[in-house]
Amino acid sequence: MLNEFKEFAVKGNVLDMAVGIIIGAAFGTVVQSLVNDVIMPPVGLLLGGVDFADIAIQVGTSPEGEAVTIGIGLFINALISFLIVAFAVFMLVRSFNRMKRKEEAKEEAAPAPPEPSAEEKLLTEIRDLLQSRAG
Repeated sequence: MLNEFKEFAVKGNVLDMAVGIIIGAAFGTVVQSLVNDVIMPPVGLLLGGVDFADIAIQVGTSPEGEAVTIGIGLFINALISFLIVAFAVFMLVRSFNRMKRKEEAKEEAAPAPPEPSAEEKLLTEIRDLLQSRAG
């Protein structure tokens, strides 16, 4: 079982996956900053100076007297972040699929090797006969 685990852990797929997760986390941080610091301030300004992070619905108060709220604005920020990440992943997969289709089309379009001429066929038969007599 230990050897199987070593085989699994050393495979290139695990390393590729780890790199993807690390890059994805960094990409998520960049997208979050894009949404919170670049996109939402102008949107909030267009809507009359609203800061989406502050939009919340109070549903009651806790026994300590603190407001219990539902953070609608934070959800909107997260939703926009998700849409940006989903669109970026879509564009990446779309580009990959286009490249793959082009490669497949090239393979299909590659001409088949030409059929040997009658002279080449005859020479091949003569060669094969001579080889069979010698061997």
